[in-house]
Amino acid sequence: MNNVEICLAPKLIDNYRLDNKIIVIVDILRATTIITTLFENGLAKLIPVKSLEEAESYKKQGFLVAAERNGKKVNFADFGNSPFEFTSDKIKDKTLVYSTTNGTNTINLVKSADQVIIASFLNLSTVVNYLVNRKTNVLILCSGWMQDYCAEDFLFAGALSEKLISSRKFSFNSDQVQSALDLWKEANKNLEEYIKKLFQYKRLIRFGFKEIVAYCFRFDLSEALPILKEGYIVDLKKIASN
Repeated sequence: MNNVEICLAPKLIDNYRLDNKIIVIVDILRATTIITTLFENGLAKLIPVKSLEEAESYKKQGFLVAAERNGKKVNFADFGNSPFEFTSDKIKDKTLVYSTTNGTNTINLVKSADQVIIASFLNLSTVVNYLVNRKTNVLILCSGWMQDYCAEDFLFAGALSEKLISSRKFSFNSDQVQSALDLWKEANKNLEEYIKKLFQYKRLIRFGFKEIVAYCFRFDLSEALPILKEGYIVDLKKIASN
């Protein structure tokens, strides 16, 4: 039986082995939700970069760039960090460079792992189906906020863990997973009300991002399966169909 683990925050990743397992990157508000949206809307390739300097260098080479820091678009970027910006007419069949406060740093942190995929509520069932059909262990890596824990990523980790364990192909042996399962069970009684307690919810609402936050908690809008390949992110579903 396969094992599922949860890393609560990027700063704890050194406590985990990355070999012989699939790493599932989670940044619900907002990077992994947006990455899912990008591929649902037809993006060909995503280049995740850590620094704004690297992102700006790509911009000078003529690449499309999406970049934000602390929730706000940087001045040289073509896009910020709203999923509603990335319509098909703007990104279909194109390459995009992407740099965010948390999510893209987390992706780069584990780029040496055997396999890295991108997960959100938007593609939850697609991720579950993919993992259940693989005979390998899973590590869910929560991007958090400023390298530290945040509840929305842990909530998702609980939702994903619940579905994996219910498939009877996964088990767990950690308090992190049990705590995530318990939190998800409680929050899912009324998810819309529960998320109003969260720090990031309150922070983004102050920015006027209520519709964006609501979108980030919608289920199964996409069958895209973003996967890291040789430093780029592509849609595994699209590769498989070609």
